[in-house]
Amino acid sequence: MQVEFDFSASQNYQLVAGVDEVGRGPLVGNVVAAAVILDPSKPIEGLRDSKKLSEKKRILLEAEIKQKALCWCVAVASPEEIDQINILQASFLAMKRAVEGLTLQPEFCYVDGNKLPELTMPAEAIVKGDDRVPAISAASILAKQARDQEMYDLAKLYPDYQFNKHKGYPTAAHLDIIQKLGVLPQYRKSFKPVQRILEQISHG
Repeated sequence: MQVEFDFSASQNYQLVAGVDEVGRGPLVGNVVAAAVILDPSKPIEGLRDSKKLSEKKRILLEAEIKQKALCWCVAVASPEEIDQINILQASFLAMKRAVEGLTLQPEFCYVDGNKLPELTMPAEAIVKGDDRVPAISAASILAKQARDQEMYDLAKLYPDYQFNKHKGYPTAAHLDIIQKLGVLPQYRKSFKPVQRILEQISHG
């Protein structure tokens, strides 16, 4: 049962953004964030946590969000940035970039999770926000679609790595592939499974 969410923190603001990120767990590629300001006069049915939606449903909602939202922005932090500043800080960086990239600057942000990135406006972190706050759900869907597209593009470049199947997550099959074929430039070299394989290669 979905619990009714208390929106009192944002009630004095007109432009309220939802912010979420996708891709903290994978071993490869960008961490992707999205920020969305929904248009209250154009409701979108079926918004919820992107992980609970089928890919077919996400594709339909992605198009509807981009068409109906007042504005939206998808931004990333690269594997190099992840390796330099760690995955949590890189997630915050991607979120900050997504908010700053909005054509209308929000007066308030709801951010999925229990920690906030550094933003110039008031914000509230909401645990499981991607299933409780429609604007965060919308951001979750856009970020997930962008991240999946990155994996599909990578799969075309490197078909043997099967990025379209495991989406970069450290499955047994994925780890086996890296062990056999090596570490591509797009991998996050600070992540333990990738580190271990690089060490094994360097020790011959």
